[in-house]
Amino acid sequence: MKKIILIGCGSHAAELVDYIEYINKNLEKKEYHIKGLIDDVAEQHTHYNYSYAFLGKISDHQVDPEVYYLMGIGTITTRIKIFDQFTLKGAKFTGMIHPSALISDSAVIGEGTVISHNASVGPKAVIGAFNVINSRCTIGHDVTIGDHNFLSPQVVLGGAAAIGNSNLLGTNSCVLPAIKIGNDNKIMAGMVITNRVHDNETVFFRYKEKLIVRKE
Repeated sequence: MKKIILIGCGSHAAELVDYIEYINKNLEKKEYHIKGLIDDVAEQHTHYNYSYAFLGKISDHQVDPEVYYLMGIGTITTRIKIFDQFTLKGAKFTGMIHPSALISDSAVIGEGTVISHNASVGPKAVIGAFNVINSRCTIGHDVTIGDHNFLSPQVVLGGAAAIGNSNLLGTNSCVLPAIKIGNDNKIMAGMVITNRVHDNETVFFRYKEKLIVRKE
């Protein structure tokens, strides 16, 4: 059984705890043991009424080499900062694939990536490290995804779409087949991406207009 400490006690961590409990309940042998959670805001632990120990602040935490760490924070910049800090201290990270996800045998899933319930990953898709593929996302055939991306629920990536690193894709956004998205972009909820998005851009609606704003 894999021993886990969750980093974060907020909403994303609460969802991950639900996934772990579902997996342990529905497998013949329990796969995970949650040792506890850490967060710099202790009130988060109280709010979600976890039945697992609060182990203190992230900033004060001494890395335990005997456990795996599971990232339970959703904000991309914060995730990357903590990943880097904890990795330097020797932390081991784990990902998770919900049993209800449909993953092609020819797909490649990177280290630390979480794939949530009812998501699907198509043939020859390549997903990098430390991504979050949220509930009911559809990753088409031959899609490539870099590292540290956060796909909100019900994102659709058409076949052969290419996503770089550290992108946020909002709920119900859609990337058409073979479209490329660079790095550090925000695709807001409901957007349909029909043209290339470069780096440091935000795609959103203003009234009835779709705008792309480039960060210089």
